[in-house]
Amino acid sequence: MMKSFLHAHTTSMSLNAMLADCFDQLGDIPPEATLGFIYVSDTLSTDLPVIITRLKEQTGIQHWVGSLGVGVIANNHEYYDQPAIAIMIGDFNEDDFRILPNFTHDAELPDDLQQWCTRHDFHVALIHGDPQNHVIQNLIAQLGYNLPEAFLVGGLTSSRHTAHQVAGAVHHGGLSGVVFSDQVKISSNLTQGCSPVGSRHRITQSDRNIAYSLDDRPALDVLNEECGDLIARDWERAVNYVFVGLIDSGADTNDYTVRQLVGIDENARIFAIADELETGNELLFCRRDGSSAQEDMQRMLLAMKSRLKKPPRGGIYVSCLGRGREQFGDNSEEVRLIHSVLGDFPLVGFFASGEIHKHRLYGFTGVLTLFL
Repeated sequence: MMKSFLHAHTTSMSLNAMLADCFDQLGDIPPEATLGFIYVSDTLSTDLPVIITRLKEQTGIQHWVGSLGVGVIANNHEYYDQPAIAIMIGDFNEDDFRILPNFTHDAELPDDLQQWCTRHDFHVALIHGDPQNHVIQNLIAQLGYNLPEAFLVGGLTSSRHTAHQVAGAVHHGGLSGVVFSDQVKISSNLTQGCSPVGSRHRITQSDRNIAYSLDDRPALDVLNEECGDLIARDWERAVNYVFVGLIDSGADTNDYTVRQLVGIDENARIFAIADELETGNELLFCRRDGSSAQEDMQRMLLAMKSRLKKPPRGGIYVSCLGRGREQFGDNSEEVRLIHSVLGDFPLVGFFASGEIHKHRLYGFTGVLTLFL
């Protein structure tokens, strides 16, 4: 058994030189290595099929999962706007994971995958999705329902080109990844990039994405009362740091999905958000700033550290494009914070167009998944 996962990362070279550099860093691949994780900058979008073919040939590992990203994460480095490759290789029992197909319209499991699921009690799935698929949220929810005892982690591809994912082969247009059995010990947690402002409010009248009333009062009046000091001077600027958090029934205020405000009507006293609203559910207002993001990330990391008995063998970190250099700084401070709290271990990931945790699609969050 490998003590920790193999890992490699590289940038700013020709494709052949980048791959050669990664192969040198990986060294000899042990026979027990069975699954590779790969994150590649979107500037290499057209090269991704070649990269996967070369990896399979050179390492002998046929199972690969990953995604493109505008930003790529590798250990203590955040790579933006430059060619970059991040690789991590793990040694999993062949019966303890299955590559998921590319679900484009529904997430019905193939017969062989259903049979595999019946032999295991709990399933964690690392998944990547195409943000241009208009039913991607439904696919995530459906997969969470169809996989028994499922816990989903991952994110939506961020790319200025075709939104490619890797799941055995190169795909786009759907949702794909890998699912692990209960024999693979995994810990995962989520950190929010926003902090709540005020209290919860019940949606008492809504239509699609428009809030007409909260707590039986005009919706915009409630927003102004909670966030008036943040929006009074310049509404158009305020939409960059005032958001709406949608709360699931039974959830606490630490678990909410952040959605952007997309419009207001001052005469009608209503506002609209970038998601569907459901009358009877609750929401709260949030503000987004670097200090709240760092504080919440520190909280998450300390909570995860308290459950660790020894260093992780490897990890996947999926963060929002609106975090990273936007909230933490230009010197890879977000991923450096992870290692400052949890110590050194192989870590790969990317900056996503939406983050997946449990069965939900989040925004402005970071999802850290550790293999124990």
